[in-house]
Amino acid sequence: MPAVTIRNLSDETHRALRLRAAHHGRSTEAEIRDIIEAAVRPPERVKLGSLLVAIGRDAELSGSDVEALQKIRDKAPAEPKIFE
Repeated sequence: MPAVTIRNLSDETHRALRLRAAHHGRSTEAEIRDIIEAAVRPPERVKLGSLLVAIGRDAELSGSDVEALQKIRDKAPAEPKIFE
């Protein structure tokens, strides 16, 4: 598992991290891990289906709009690309 070293952390920041960790009932290292993970990971995974439904709602598509799109949709199976 990768490790990260943080240099030149001020005493005040280190003390605040220790206090925050104690408040959450975990080690300073666990607190730092939690802070970093929260900063770089989305709180919820984006689900494509839900996103598409939201886009349709925002565009105010009606049932007849969806039917019209289904009629003009290309239903032929996709051909795989050949790279030579």
